[in-house]
Amino acid sequence: MTFDPVKFEPQHFQWKFENGIATITLNRPERKNPLTFDSYDELRATFYELDHNYAVKVVVIRGAGGNFCSGGDVHEIIGPLTKMNSAGLLRFTRMTGDLVRAMRHCPQPIIAAVEGVCAGAGAILAMASDIRFGQPGCRTAFLFSRVGLSGADMGACAVLPRIIGHGRASELLFTGRDMTAEEGLAWGFYNRVVEDVLAESYALAGALAKGPSIAYAITKRQLDCESNMTVDQALEAEARVQARCMETNDFRRAYEAFANKRQPEFRGD
Repeated sequence: MTFDPVKFEPQHFQWKFENGIATITLNRPERKNPLTFDSYDELRATFYELDHNYAVKVVVIRGAGGNFCSGGDVHEIIGPLTKMNSAGLLRFTRMTGDLVRAMRHCPQPIIAAVEGVCAGAGAILAMASDIRFGQPGCRTAFLFSRVGLSGADMGACAVLPRIIGHGRASELLFTGRDMTAEEGLAWGFYNRVVEDVLAESYALAGALAKGPSIAYAITKRQLDCESNMTVDQALEAEARVQARCMETNDFRRAYEAFANKRQPEFRGD
């Protein structure tokens, strides 16, 4: 069945789709929106579906009730994990990592609107997003070491140093301490720290939804893959993908609009 963002009704989070913008709301506010086995799996499946859906232009991910996400549910995930055998544990860790893979592979820009608590797997969801806005006072913690686990969880050792640098990532992953909103902004984890993160997120999402979605998808992909390339390899890769962009109707329409002193209209073709 084809994924229909208008009719989609997930079971384990809230979904809203309007004007090309999809909003994912983690909705267990009484527990600060922790994840469960089922919500992990449904989020992963949803982001994989978005890889093939061009009606959705931008994704905003947020939490209900003034917090982003407190991580894996202590009772519904952490407890059961202590009783699993090795094969079951590996299935779980591969599944959670696959959620990050799905977020990075989907072509849409993902904006995280972070309020309050953003911890554990919640911090990973923010990390795996393309753009992050934080609210003053929000607390972001990669707290795996505080429960006897390594910081090597869901790609954190690969992705976090690329965002904030190796030394800062090492400190956060070793100690599990809170990164303040001010630190997150100064270190580049947060693009901006603002009182109304939802308004900021939707203002940017609205602008991106009107933009050249093919060009954005290519930009997102190259930002990920070029970190493993030499400069020469990156130059060749960018030459190829930019040439592809130059074949799109969006590019031709943009030229005609600029030549006639009009705003371009992007249609994603």
